[in-house]
Amino acid sequence: MPESAMAPRPDTAAAPKAKPPASVLSTDLTVTGNLKTTGDIQVEGTVEGDINAHMLTVGEGATIRGEVVADDIVVNGRVVGRVRGLKVRLTSTARVEGDIIHKTIAIESGAHFEGSVQRQDDPLNTGAQRKPQQPQPAQRPAQQQQPAQKPAAAQGQGGQQGQGGQQTAQKAPAPKG
Repeated sequence: MPESAMAPRPDTAAAPKAKPPASVLSTDLTVTGNLKTTGDIQVEGTVEGDINAHMLTVGEGATIRGEVVADDIVVNGRVVGRVRGLKVRLTSTARVEGDIIHKTIAIESGAHFEGSVQRQDDPLNTGAQRKPQQPQPAQRPAQQQQPAQKPAAAQGQGGQQGQGGQQTAQKAPAPKG
């Protein structure tokens, strides 16, 4: 029966190949430029550029200035730029200055966030965001549609759009009438 004891060993050898450990950028490291990987990244230092990864963890003392794109993002530190992820989590020590585009989001009490939040089924797809920029004449009718959307925001549909200040302005005339 020693042969049966040897059979599990190839299985255990195959398991480490499935997922390598996360790449760690230490606290004393500053990276200037973009980072792209299909694996996981843990940033403890400073990154001046965009990051694209499977899973990104921003350490409590870390700072990222650029766009962050990953399936799973956990922010404990500071991000200045757009955050796009399927699953985004801002912990109580997080500081995000930029828009968040997500499928699911969790924001802990104490997290600091300045920007807008938008839910999308496919937040990692950048092609959909670039298409409206090409037909510039189409933007003019969109400006005409925005006033029509503001009353809808006053009815409570715009809360997810991050336009709280505009909603307050729309809600103020309602009690007078």
